[in-house]
Amino acid sequence: MFFLFLDKITKMPKDLFENVCEEKLFSEIFKKHSKNLHDFIYYKYGPDSNPKDQVQEAFIKLWDNCNKVSLHKAKSFLFTVANNLSLNQIKHNVVKLKYQQQDNTDKTNESPQFILEEKEYLQKYQRALAKLSEAQRVAFLLNRIEGKRHKEIAEMLGISRKAVEKRIYGALEKLRKDIDGI
Repeated sequence: MFFLFLDKITKMPKDLFENVCEEKLFSEIFKKHSKNLHDFIYYKYGPDSNPKDQVQEAFIKLWDNCNKVSLHKAKSFLFTVANNLSLNQIKHNVVKLKYQQQDNTDKTNESPQFILEEKEYLQKYQRALAKLSEAQRVAFLLNRIEGKRHKEIAEMLGISRKAVEKRIYGALEKLRKDIDGI
């Protein structure tokens, strides 16, 4: 009985136990399966999944594990690895998309001290603007915030260009006095 079992073991196909570490054998596997593997990934996940890259990665993993993968299981190994790589790529793209859609307005690269100083400066600026006369404030804000030229402001307010200049420069002098470091 033992001899019958031993006889069956010796008659098993040789390539079932042969690994794919031999370059010629590996090259044959690449030629035989790379196109089909590419098409499988392309048709299953589309061109955005980078099928060429997934095929390359699958063959790299096969080469890294060549002594563990038998010739008989090489095709299955390649398709499984490529499929998993594609799924991981899709998951990664979903995470990237979610991150891009997040509201990043309350995040800043500024130091907390800078943010505090900025808030304090804004408060000083607003108090100084409130101290200006209405005529100076209107002319100043039209010029600095709206980007209007002196001539345009004069036409809007129905005054001379010199009067606009006087209001803007008067506002700047008062702001310089009220706000240190402007």
